[in-house]
Amino acid sequence: MLDNLGNTERTHSCGALRAEDVGSSVTLMGWVARRRDFGPLTFVDLRDRDGITQVVFNEETARDAHAKAKDVRGEYVISVTG
Repeated sequence: MLDNLGNTERTHSCGALRAEDVGSSVTLMGWVARRRDFGPLTFVDLRDRDGITQVVFNEETARDAHAKAKDVRGEYVISVTG
């Protein structure tokens, strides 16, 4: 599942996201703390040194990302943009 991140850089830490960031495009990087599957939705708790952010992958709106999210396991290091 190794994907090349290229020149991808984090825009926020997991603990830095706030309500003001809603609607903005952000890039997070961290470790998978937990993954939960609910059919077309997969929830990933992404953690870094500053906190935890819940990332939602919706099969209906992002099929490729949802498929990758279903394969991640605890402690995988991932980057997400959305």
